Amino acid sequence: MSKNMSKVDSTIRIIVAGIITALYFTNVINGFFATFLIAVSGLFLFTSFISFCPLYVPLRISTCPKKK
Repeated sequence: MSKNMSKVDSTIRIIVAGIITALYFTNVINGFFATFLIAVSGLFLFTSFISFCPLYVPLRISTCPKKK
């Protein structure tokens, strides 16, 4: 499992997860939608910390800079 996410991609995911979490704890979002978004935010955090997105593999996407 090689890295396929850049630092910018990871940072954006962490910020989005933080925003979702803040919206959840301030009760701006609730119900099933909130539960779904919290799960997505957990997935974003996990993939950010390991710098690997499984969805990028079948799509052949990599946001890592090319090595020379």
